[in-house]
Amino acid sequence: MKYAKTKEILNQAVADLSQMSMVIHQTHWYMRGPGFLTLHPMMDTFMDDINDQLDEISERLITLDGSPYSTLKEMAENTKIKDEVGRWDRGMEERLAILVDGYRYLTELYQSGIDAAGDEGDNVTEDMFIEFKGATEKRIWMLQAHLGKAPEIDQ
Repeated sequence: MKYAKTKEILNQAVADLSQMSMVIHQTHWYMRGPGFLTLHPMMDTFMDDINDQLDEISERLITLDGSPYSTLKEMAENTKIKDEVGRWDRGMEERLAILVDGYRYLTELYQSGIDAAGDEGDNVTEDMFIEFKGATEKRIWMLQAHLGKAPEIDQ
């Protein structure tokens, strides 16, 4: 099957981006404390970016004759991003650190997509994953800077 590994990673990204969107929503809904007025609206931007990536990845998968996951059950069964019940006892730093962990996972997934698409000669998907990886690394840098830490991209 043409682009088999690339399509597998694209569908993994569908599940993981859907879950990451929910993790960001949870951060948005459950945050309290210093920085709220700045960070709360920022989460809208984060959600928009993830949802744009999700749409582009899903449409690319369809373009390659794939079938993106499209049910909550499929997303839950296939995501590799941790699912947790919302809690009010988490501070802003802990919430942002959870986002960093999710974004780090996505950069690894995107690198897998870059490698697979490159190996399978799908330069369009490879380019898309390169763009998303760069944007996600920038998001990590900004969140880490807010937390008073170095980006630690190569960790």
